[in-house]
Amino acid sequence: MSDYQFLMLPTAIKQRVETGESGNEAPQTPTTNENLARRPLTQTLESFAQNANYFIPPPGLTQAINAAIATGLPLLLSGEPGSGKTQVAYYVAQQLQLGNVLHFQVKSDSAARDLFYNFDQLRYFQDSQFASAQGKAPPNKAVYLEPRPLWQAMGAKQVRIVLIDEIDKAPRDFANDLLYELDRMEFHIPELGKHFNATPQQRPLVFITTNSERRLPDPFLRRCIYHPLQLSEENFRQALQARRQAYTQLDDELIDNALSKVLRLRKQDLMKPPSLTECLVWFDLLNIAHGTYPLPLPERLADLPFLGALLKDQSDIEAM
Repeated sequence: MSDYQFLMLPTAIKQRVETGESGNEAPQTPTTNENLARRPLTQTLESFAQNANYFIPPPGLTQAINAAIATGLPLLLSGEPGSGKTQVAYYVAQQLQLGNVLHFQVKSDSAARDLFYNFDQLRYFQDSQFASAQGKAPPNKAVYLEPRPLWQAMGAKQVRIVLIDEIDKAPRDFANDLLYELDRMEFHIPELGKHFNATPQQRPLVFITTNSERRLPDPFLRRCIYHPLQLSEENFRQALQARRQAYTQLDDELIDNALSKVLRLRKQDLMKPPSLTECLVWFDLLNIAHGTYPLPLPERLADLPFLGALLKDQSDIEAM
């Protein structure tokens, strides 16, 4: 593998980044870790809400979305990391003007209750002990409740979108426990001794994503609309075309050449082939550092600049 030193953009190149002019002047000033942070960023990777502007539904997805809306069933989206699963919920929220997505990131210790509320048991215990020591009544438990996405959706004045992201990271019981709550859209808060349920008008649109790291329970799958997302060459081309104006330093020939390198990498026998997200990061780097690496890009994949933005497994890098 060849090493490329990250260089400071000379003034002329910086001006072209700001004005959108083209050019291929060679860099003159070597960079250090200090001035690297001062470089102008391409910033094509924004928030999910902002990137909804660029999202183009692949074939079959719109039909699956409409099926989930018509039936009221959750839409379960599977696919490799970076295939756009999470982005779908934000795209639908934008298209239907349903406000911010209520995003729940599943963790290894998540429980179905966490989708509705969180009770700060530790803080309540500490405050109760303090109140008791002063001879006061215990504090109101309602103060220690934090509404989570499903409860927030149930209390909204309009239909909201709830995203349950990476459900396969949760304990196996999570999906089964979620069945009852999603079917009836109701839950109980034992700390308050109260029961809550949503009206049909308050029922949210639920999107669930999985990286397919393990199979979900069959009863759960039967209660979902399912759609797999595949990363195709066309997905990469569309994503780059949607962000074309941001790549002020890259001409069409370089973009096509760079994309061909990414697609070649994806066809290699790799542990972790580059995802669409990693591809966009790499293009950001090519744009920011234009003029600091040889052109045309080397044919040998191991010699590509900033290879660490595309490959994240040591064995993959060594296999190049």
